[in-house]
Amino acid sequence: MVRGGLLETLDAAQAVMEERLGAFRPDVALILGSGLGSLAERIADPVLIPFGEVPGMGTSTANGHVGRFVAGMLGGRPVLAMQGRLHGYEGYTAQEVAFPVWLMERLGAATLITTNAAGAINESYRVGDFCIMADQLNFTGRNPIVGTEPDAMAPRFFSMLDAYDLALRQLARETAAELAIPVQEGVYLGLLGPSFETPAEIRMFRAWGADTVAMSVCEEVIAARHRGMRVLGMSLVSNMACGVEGASPSDEEVHEVAKTREEDFCRLVEGILEQL
Repeated sequence: MVRGGLLETLDAAQAVMEERLGAFRPDVALILGSGLGSLAERIADPVLIPFGEVPGMGTSTANGHVGRFVAGMLGGRPVLAMQGRLHGYEGYTAQEVAFPVWLMERLGAATLITTNAAGAINESYRVGDFCIMADQLNFTGRNPIVGTEPDAMAPRFFSMLDAYDLALRQLARETAAELAIPVQEGVYLGLLGPSFETPAEIRMFRAWGADTVAMSVCEEVIAARHRGMRVLGMSLVSNMACGVEGASPSDEEVHEVAKTREEDFCRLVEGILEQL
């Protein structure tokens, strides 16, 4: 966890990571969400660094989140992947959730690809679909830029217009079409969790314009945009949201669906990386 000063802790974490990585420097950061961590197994010549060995990093307690950095080549690009992420519902602050994003940017990553499993609010979506994030609604009630230290990293007031990079979204759509992998594109809403949403909340979120919902991503994206990173976000629709078609989501369902879409997810992300 981040203890003491944020900037000092980032300095210490960067020093440890650079020592472990040697001359390797990533240009793409990957965050692999629930059920999607198997992509990290495809990284060539991997350097494995458990979160717990990095100053300031919390440990993953979520089901299926390995909780380590994996550095190496994927799709012809030098990448630094988080095999698992940190969530607010695990007890981490917004800055602790954002910490690895700031760290990966310091190590050289100018692009962030963040992924997760999400529930579908949009009734035209189907379980197993992939959805490119076009925009987000941060309903966590938190923002990692609050405080004085992030203001020393970059100006605290910054635009979130096109938070999800237009060119990267187009590249993702084109790559999916080439691979014959159908994709949706819509607005993602992030919550603190860990309880799933109520049917009344889902009806409200639909009225707000949300297409998918889950318990991650928003704070990561805010941190990335604060530092000027380009961002691509993509969800696996692992379930229909609570009350949609009578759905009552469960953690087990999320991981079962992810297993069935593992191969296409890996093909899609690798294809995107190959054309960056």
